[in-house]
Amino acid sequence: MEVLSSWAPAVGFTILPNIGGLWGAPIVRREMAWYRSLKLPSWRPPNWVFGPVWGILYTAMGYGSYLVWKESGGFNERSFVPLGLYAGQLALNWSWTPIFFGQHRIGLGLVILLLTTGAAIATTVAWYPVSKTAACLMIPYIGWLAFASLLNYCIWKDNRDKKHQG
Repeated sequence: MEVLSSWAPAVGFTILPNIGGLWGAPIVRREMAWYRSLKLPSWRPPNWVFGPVWGILYTAMGYGSYLVWKESGGFNERSFVPLGLYAGQLALNWSWTPIFFGQHRIGLGLVILLLTTGAAIATTVAWYPVSKTAACLMIPYIGWLAFASLLNYCIWKDNRDKKHQG
C-alpha cells in the first residue's frame, strides 16, 4: 500500500490537466458542424491530430507540475508562485474550448490563447529554478500554443462576417 501511495501524487498531477481536455471534448464534438462551416487555413492539421497532441502536452505539463511540487517539498511558500501560475494558465487553457467552440467567440478565444501563452511562459520561468526538467516539459506546449494562436488568429481574420466573433 505504501508503494501505491508514493505514486499517487505523480499520477494525480499527471492526469489532472487531461480533465479539462476530457471536459471540453463533448463541446468540440457538438460544435464540429459549426467549425467545419468556417473558412479554415489550408495549413491547419487534420482534426484527428488535436486530441492526441493535447493529450501528450497535458500529460507532460501535468508531470512537470508534479516535479515542481515534489522538488518544492509539497504545497508551501516555495511552490506557491510556480504552482499558482500553473493553475492560472491551466484555467485559461480549459476556458478556451467553451469560449471558442461553445460560444463561437473566435476573437475572445484568441485573447484567451494569448493570455494562456503568456501565463505558460511565466510558469516555465517560475519552474526553471525549481526543476529544469519540468520547465523543459513546458516548451512543446508553448510552441503548440503559439501555433494554436496563429491558427485562431487566421480563423478570426477570415471569418469576421460570421456571428459571435468577438
